[in-house]
Amino acid sequence: MITVFADTDCDITKENYEDLGVKIISMPYFLGEKEIHPSEDDLPYDAHEFYEKLRGGLMPKTSGLSPETYINYFEPELKKGNDVLYIHFSSGMSGTFNAMNIAIGELKEKYPNRTITPFDTLGISILGLSIVKEMTDKLKSGATLEETIKYGEEERAHTACYFFANDLLFFKRSGRLSGMSAIAGTIFGVKPIITMNEEGKMVVVGKEAGRPNAVKHLVRTVKELGDDIKNHPFYVIGSDCDKFADELIRELKKEFGDDLKITTGSLNPTSGCHCGPSTLGLAFHSKHR
Repeated sequence: MITVFADTDCDITKENYEDLGVKIISMPYFLGEKEIHPSEDDLPYDAHEFYEKLRGGLMPKTSGLSPETYINYFEPELKKGNDVLYIHFSSGMSGTFNAMNIAIGELKEKYPNRTITPFDTLGISILGLSIVKEMTDKLKSGATLEETIKYGEEERAHTACYFFANDLLFFKRSGRLSGMSAIAGTIFGVKPIITMNEEGKMVVVGKEAGRPNAVKHLVRTVKELGDDIKNHPFYVIGSDCDKFADELIRELKKEFGDDLKITTGSLNPTSGCHCGPSTLGLAFHSKHR
């Protein structure tokens, strides 16, 4: 039997993990001195309350996991005689995967007859969620681990994610974008259009003046890059900006029809620490990244 893990940076929540058939690995963040583990702590997560704190000047921080934490997640399944598949957010975005590799090395020595397979989505948030869903559906259909990994690699190469943020100072602080882009976005209202590239890193691929133009840019990108979009789900995500998300969905349906399969959600708080409030993005089936 294969036990599938996925992490909260792929927007896996208590509400959807059972449907996906995965176990959750929680990626923590700090509000002040308090460490919070999404989907594990009893504290209810209120997205609006969280992002209002950020709008008010609070600067949260994130941290990686220790090898011991990864061992605590994986070892109970190995003891049961199960193999492990961990579908995770991009290794190009965090040093936490150094700890993961240490843990896997120790566990393989202890359980030589079991397999632990990490799979890098080369994405985060809804891009990761899209890959998790595709791969878990493949496993449920009766595919072997090898078939599922091959399928995941194909889907990973043909799933694109584009987004823009409202206040790029959060990106500047976390080092995800250059300081120049962050300053321009904050002072002049310029919205850099950001994507996840083939290496699983965030890169700026365009700039627009203001949110309406940025939304139209996302729709144009789908028109240029989308592939067989009517037969694949769209994922639209926002960080406490439902009105902006509704605007994007209206524009998508206006361009491509009301029969699009669109899943909406709220950006997980750990990723939200880096992008800040009012970030808006989408993931879709594409010709390439």
